[in-house]
Amino acid sequence: VQLVESGGGMVETGGSLQLSCVASGFDFKAHYMTWARQRPGQRPERIASIDWNGEQADYADSVKGRFTITKDNTNNHLFLDMTDLKPEDTGLYQCAKGYGSSDEIDGIVYWQWDRLGQGTQVTVTS
Repeated sequence: VQLVESGGGMVETGGSLQLSCVASGFDFKAHYMTWARQRPGQRPERIASIDWNGEQADYADSVKGRFTITKDNTNNHLFLDMTDLKPEDTGLYQCAKGYGSSDEIDGIVYWQWDRLGQGTQVTVTS
């Protein structure tokens, strides 16, 4: 399994970016896919997931209405369109196979996925 992200960069507050992830080594069209974000000094968090055929998506409250996740099963690509970016969106964005599972320990949520890519860095300046 290989997940390779691209599209990150530095952008001003209010700007937009599109992230891409190319998947290989598994049946992409049969799996949920997720974008995770790791802010500096924090654990990765799930911010957007999409079902196997790309028809249903759900988002973390922090990005709802600003980010859109899409899935291209023909070319094994996952995308994240990000608009109205804010400084708190700064972090390492990683593509993940599956929806993921979570545990809460002492008030901290820990997410896990079958596989996580190396990520692409997004920095939003104020």
